[in-house]
Amino acid sequence: MTANELRQKYIEFFVSKNHAQIAGKSLIPENDPTVLFTTAGMHPLVPYLLGQEHPAGTRLVNYQRCVRTGDIDDVGDFSHLTFFEMLGNWSLGDYFKEESIRMSFEFLTEWLRLPAEKLSITCFAGDESVPRDDESAEVWRSLGIPDERIWFLGREDNWWGPAGATGPCGPDTEIFVDTGAQGGPDSRPGGNDGKYMEVWNNVFMQYNKLEDGSFVELSRRCVDTGMGIERTITMLQGKRNVYETEVFTPLLARIGDLCGKRYGDDAELDRAFRIVADHVRTATFILADERGVAPTNVGAGYVLRRLIRRAVRFGRKLGFDGPFLTEPAQLVLDMYDEPYPMLSDRAEEALRELHAEEERFLMTLKKGEQEFEKMLPNLRKSETGIIPGRIAFKLYDTYGFPIEMTEELAAEEGMSVDRAGFDEAFRKHQEKSKLESDKVFKGGLADRTEETTKLHTATHLLHQALRDVLGDHVAQKGSNITPERLRFDFSHGEKMTPDQIQEVERIVNHQIERDLPVSWRTMKISDARAEGAVALFVDKYDEDVKVYDIGDYSKEVCGGPHVESTGDLGRFRIKKEQSSSQGVRRIKAVLEPKE
Repeated sequence: MTANELRQKYIEFFVSKNHAQIAGKSLIPENDPTVLFTTAGMHPLVPYLLGQEHPAGTRLVNYQRCVRTGDIDDVGDFSHLTFFEMLGNWSLGDYFKEESIRMSFEFLTEWLRLPAEKLSITCFAGDESVPRDDESAEVWRSLGIPDERIWFLGREDNWWGPAGATGPCGPDTEIFVDTGAQGGPDSRPGGNDGKYMEVWNNVFMQYNKLEDGSFVELSRRCVDTGMGIERTITMLQGKRNVYETEVFTPLLARIGDLCGKRYGDDAELDRAFRIVADHVRTATFILADERGVAPTNVGAGYVLRRLIRRAVRFGRKLGFDGPFLTEPAQLVLDMYDEPYPMLSDRAEEALRELHAEEERFLMTLKKGEQEFEKMLPNLRKSETGIIPGRIAFKLYDTYGFPIEMTEELAAEEGMSVDRAGFDEAFRKHQEKSKLESDKVFKGGLADRTEETTKLHTATHLLHQALRDVLGDHVAQKGSNITPERLRFDFSHGEKMTPDQIQEVERIVNHQIERDLPVSWRTMKISDARAEGAVALFVDKYDEDVKVYDIGDYSKEVCGGPHVESTGDLGRFRIKKEQSSSQGVRRIKAVLEPKE
């Protein structure tokens, strides 16, 4: 079974179980500064899992593109990926553990024909705060899974949430397939010996964590599940790893054609092949996303930059000495055109940005090599032949020169690098960056404070005001809200004039002073657009959506929190207008108390 067939079957199965198919969302989360990318299918649905009513109902299903970079250094092995597709189904206060588990088992064994004897299960072991999840285990036993294939594990393996310090959370049950690999004496699902591969996770939001750390049962219980497409088709196709499936084989072949080498001929080079293939796929999806970001030195743009530059660096191991990523990137766009047609809208821009970043990094490498050459006379005077870690970190921090490149150049001179010293300098740098990030990344999807609710409503007024002043070409390209301020990115080709900024500010404050009522309705996206609603980032034409009306001034499709009337907002003030990326401007604004 191919990835495309699995995606289709999954949707078909859950639609037959009365789930409404909803569209996947952007890779760049809206109004959530706590994360840089959409990391799971449930991520865009957190407001509804926390209690908001979803316009499509209480049973949902979709497929979602996701990016996780926490394991970026593990990419290149046989299962870790930075980009992946997640299939998900949800119950919002509808069915719970038994029906969820039974549907999962039915889909795996009857629709996908996976032998039940190959399945192993993990459940929550319980602790001093929450009892063991015997309910889930009993359902699995009733389906024929014997006790020896049901494992009870702790919170680090079988517990989700809450999204913040308090809120909905609960146990999960994970489903693993026995790969047939020889496991070690302590082999178990969730281990690292390759014997078991996780394919599905069913999360049961059963408890509410209170401020005192205690857990109470929720009256409205939800289910969130996730199945990774890449890992599942690996098992279904009897492959040893994800890179042997059709998701990656065309990419690996194209890279091989370009460098004159063949994947599978050399174990060390194979790792470089896999890293390049993974990273170019991820970078392409980020760049071509409807809220796509450009490579920068901060936030999501920094992660993108790191992925591209890491791909270039490992491409050098394959023999590339110039730009080469746009050809495999074009192949990625072609391969995913059917499930993600929105990629074609930004394809040209994505390829241009990718090529430009490659060129920049090649210049960086050249400059780093020149700086290393300048340092060499003094470095050669060292009796130890060891380059201090602080010197290697300076090359990295100041010039963006990778430590691996410093080590290669040092080896050519018969020298080595104090890697422990570099790692220590790098650790201190990370700690400093984390402290700075902690100051920035407050709030987010779990943050439903009065301040963020006001600012979110203000973005609707700002969006319409920008269209009034600059023209209908203005479209939201992204937003980020903390309790202190809003940040709004929008399409516009030139810097706003002071008069334009002042006029936008005046219009927003005028609508606030009018004390307009804020209301919402559920309707088809086609009807919303027919009414003139601003509808961005909605892929399915027949999808049910929430349309928020702000009096007679603004009409927009949205799922975020809003105040009841604009008079609650205070005074709106634009603090900064600047460039975000090519063709995209950024406004930072605040709400101040009324005078």
